[in-house]
Amino acid sequence: MSAALAHIVLPPDRRQSATALHVQRGVRRLFAALDHVTIPEFSLANGRRADVIALCPAGRLTIVEIKSSVADFRADKKWPDYRDYCDRFYFAVPDTLPEGLIPEEAGLIVADAFSAAILREPADHLLSGARRKAVTLKFAHNAARRLHALADPGMVREGTI
Repeated sequence: MSAALAHIVLPPDRRQSATALHVQRGVRRLFAALDHVTIPEFSLANGRRADVIALCPAGRLTIVEIKSSVADFRADKKWPDYRDYCDRFYFAVPDTLPEGLIPEEAGLIVADAFSAAILREPADHLLSGARRKAVTLKFAHNAARRLHALADPGMVREGTI
């Protein structure tokens, strides 16, 4: 993997466990099969960073928060902060994490490095038109910057991806 690609996949300010990266890959494969496009490590306007954000053909946004262990889940109480930036919210976990740990109001995905399955759908909470436009524009700009970085790594400033 090239240095530019490593920067795209795993930003330098956040190191993920191998389990989290495997779950991320499975989640992204699942959403690709559902005809959604995804971006990992997506910064939101509130300063939070979504593990995966997905955009469906109809323009609906889904955020997936990856939890690789019970300790990881218990240490992180910021997940409600993501709901203001998506129509649907899921937790994605490896099959070793107890399903009962995940709050009922969130969707649940079980994933590994090869695939994922939705075990529980979340309730929809549709975004306002203005918020949807803002997040979708940021999604498009982020995706374009990452694509540009792959084609011409020297032209994209560090920290803009």
